[in-house]
Amino acid sequence: MSGAAPGSSGLAPARCQVSIVIKAFNEESNIAAAIESSLAAVAEVGGEVILADSYSTDRTVELASKYPIRIVQLAHANQRCCGAGPQLGYQHSLGDYVYILDGDMRMLRDFLPQALAFLARHPEVAGIGGRVVELNSESLEYRQRGLRNAAHLSAGEVDRLDGGGLYRRRAIEESGYLSDCNLHSYEEFDLAVRLRALGWKLWRLPVDAVTHYGHDAPPYQLLMRRWRTGYICGLGELVRATAGQPRMRLVLRGIRELRIYSAVLAWWLVLATVPFWPLPAADLLALFAALAAAPVLLMLWRKRALAPALYSVASWCFNAAGLVRGLLHRRRAARGPIPSRVLREPPQALEPRHEHFA
Repeated sequence: MSGAAPGSSGLAPARCQVSIVIKAFNEESNIAAAIESSLAAVAEVGGEVILADSYSTDRTVELASKYPIRIVQLAHANQRCCGAGPQLGYQHSLGDYVYILDGDMRMLRDFLPQALAFLARHPEVAGIGGRVVELNSESLEYRQRGLRNAAHLSAGEVDRLDGGGLYRRRAIEESGYLSDCNLHSYEEFDLAVRLRALGWKLWRLPVDAVTHYGHDAPPYQLLMRRWRTGYICGLGELVRATAGQPRMRLVLRGIRELRIYSAVLAWWLVLATVPFWPLPAADLLALFAALAAAPVLLMLWRKRALAPALYSVASWCFNAAGLVRGLLHRRRAARGPIPSRVLREPPQALEPRHEHFA
């Protein structure tokens, strides 16, 4: 089937209040819970649920087909990336507001009415999020991420909506598109930058919006997985996408890790030049060892434990290499429609149970 949006057959599409877009790839163990929680949430305010499937190879689509939702899928597996999923769902959505949900998350039904009420009172706000309740508290990766992103996850005005949010369609249309189909990560930050560059604001409410149980793979395996999938290239792809544009300053100001990875690249460059310094061989060896160990010793002093210190430096190195790899990726047009197929249409959009948002 074609990748056209609903209603492209000649009939005017029937708008609804909220579209919840579930972006998923091989989420057969989580997709039922994600869909059921989304249907319950959207029933409170009226709307639809869309599964944007990135060409899953497991039973994700089969299990999702049991529910009254729209199911759309990438036409080509080689276009699979984090930025493609949200845009795929968005181009098939009908809601005046769009919520982006990961396939391993569950919507909490009380969030949407409060979010819609807030947006009705604050027309200058383009998107609104809530608290992301992380259930995987054992993972070193997610503990460190929570510390890094504490400011972005706090209530009030924020510079991005990591973990999903509810967006005005009008604001998305002004920005050109929901997510850049070239990005393997940082797609939410890219959307935030485009919206803020147009004068829109983003907000986070002090209420629970979703629960999330992230990858339970060991941290080093997770780094390898992100390298294989290209996830680790997202920052370089984002820098390439914004290079020479006014919003580039928002990227440079907002992504602290870009400075860290750039410093790592400079560190590598210094290490590569050490063998050519005019010093005795023994001195060169000692100098190289000292410079190589310096970041680990610094993080050991800061974290007071060897395991998180080593993981921090390893993560920096992986991400610095990913930055370079992403900078070299060829881009395709971000505004054009993503080739896709509609696998299932729902009977109709759900009507709201209560007018909480009026």
